[in-house]
Amino acid sequence: MSSSSPQPHRPETPDHPERPVPDAPVSSAQDRSAYIASLGFPLLVILGGTVGFLGGGDLSAATSGWTNWLLGLIMFGMGLTLRPRDFVLVVRRPLPVVIGVVAQFVIMPLAALLVVWVLGLPSAIAAGVVLVGCAPGGTASNVVSYLARGDLALSVAMTSVSTLLAPLLTPLLTLWLAGQYMPLDGGSMALSIVQVVLVPVVAGLVFRFFLPTLIERVLPALPWVSVIAIAAVVAIVVSGNRDNLLEAGLLVLVAVMLHNTLGLALGYGAGLVTGQPVRVCRTMAIEVGMQNSGLAAGLAAQHMEPMSALPGAIFSVWHNLSGAVFAALCRASDSRAARRADRPSDAAQTIH
Repeated sequence: MSSSSPQPHRPETPDHPERPVPDAPVSSAQDRSAYIASLGFPLLVILGGTVGFLGGGDLSAATSGWTNWLLGLIMFGMGLTLRPRDFVLVVRRPLPVVIGVVAQFVIMPLAALLVVWVLGLPSAIAAGVVLVGCAPGGTASNVVSYLARGDLALSVAMTSVSTLLAPLLTPLLTLWLAGQYMPLDGGSMALSIVQVVLVPVVAGLVFRFFLPTLIERVLPALPWVSVIAIAAVVAIVVSGNRDNLLEAGLLVLVAVMLHNTLGLALGYGAGLVTGQPVRVCRTMAIEVGMQNSGLAAGLAAQHMEPMSALPGAIFSVWHNLSGAVFAALCRASDSRAARRADRPSDAAQTIH
């Protein structure tokens, strides 16, 4: 999910990897809205894709020029959810943030190249897969980290930092890695990212700073605004690629599944190799594996061939489904650990 989801509240717990995080109910209106929106997001995106497929060229013509405005709205919503304290972790605990952001912009681009090579993808699809890999983290990762009992503060910090670095790193990496598949204008792409990412996010931060009371009132609605906006982006992309989707949809789906799975696994591995606690490893897996695929789809539609936008559109659906599964597996692991901790030891049973 690439939409802007508010960060759910997480009770403070000791950072012990062996101690499962207790269940924490989604308590506020903002939390409940983010939780429900994250669960309903894949359905709404599938609905958007269906509308785009049925609308075809007519819908594509009618919505020409909408994509950047919709992406700007999504990123403005992200800016509204951020506060200065969300960046404090970068100073207090810089190591996991640096490890996570480096993993974000190293693992996913390289994983994209591996997927392209293994599947022998056509140039247009290959460029789109690489662009997804070079995109910043998706903000739905904050909700998924919460559900997976990860380190929520780290998730917010990683998403924010990778998003602010995107105007520089995304076009540079894309030009370097995807330029072999088609000619690209890195400067034009960087300008687009500044317009639809950096400016709206900073504007959202400014609005939150000067109008905190008003923004607090609208926060519960932001997940739904963002979900509807990203579903609309998918509809626009699909409407302009109906024939391409029929021709290469299954191949793109396989590529997306492999790419996302590699991101989750290698992101978790990056945490393990650097000695991070389990909660941090979970967050790194989610942050690396869940991309701002809506941004990738929009950039591909604007700066690449039409078929290059398909990986981003399909990734928008798939990574939310895989994220929900990953969170469920994490919670199941915690439940098993809690049962083992509560079970009397063999020695204690012998004494009794």
